[in-house]
Amino acid sequence: MHVSIREFMKEDIPLKLRWINDPKNNQYLHYDLPLEYDSTLEWFERNRGNSNRFDGVIEIDNEPVGLIGLLDINTRFSKAEFHIMVGNHKYRGKGVALKATRIMLDVAFTKFGLNKVYSFIECENRSSLVLCTKAGFRVEGLLHQDAVLDGRFSNRYVMSILKQEFYKDSNSDFN
Repeated sequence: MHVSIREFMKEDIPLKLRWINDPKNNQYLHYDLPLEYDSTLEWFERNRGNSNRFDGVIEIDNEPVGLIGLLDINTRFSKAEFHIMVGNHKYRGKGVALKATRIMLDVAFTKFGLNKVYSFIECENRSSLVLCTKAGFRVEGLLHQDAVLDGRFSNRYVMSILKQEFYKDSNSDFN
């Protein structure tokens, strides 16, 4: 099973709609649902060529299975926010998210020259907490009532990993 990441393309919009609109996938996402094609196309056109973000697609043997990326890429402070979602359910629990995360971190630290990658994770989102911990992220802090999810305030962790930690980690494929 070969995991890779490629840039999100216009042709991926229907997959994004299917995955984001799936209730099994969107429990912890902060989107105005349901996503619609026209507004997603506008988002794509508005962000095409935006150097402050990277929107990617996770592929297994050239089959798209999820979304991954970096938001708010800040070259001045050398950091960005990480996000990931394996939208195709048959690939969950098979290590795909961890492999894709490690690939994305290597891209963040080499291609984008970043020093720090961080993520905001709802406290009750156990699978994301486990994923980020396995990838080497550490909890930096707890943000109380930081976001609104299903009409209620939710607490979130801020987790991060530094470049030196990623490449020092003996579990990394990029030593």
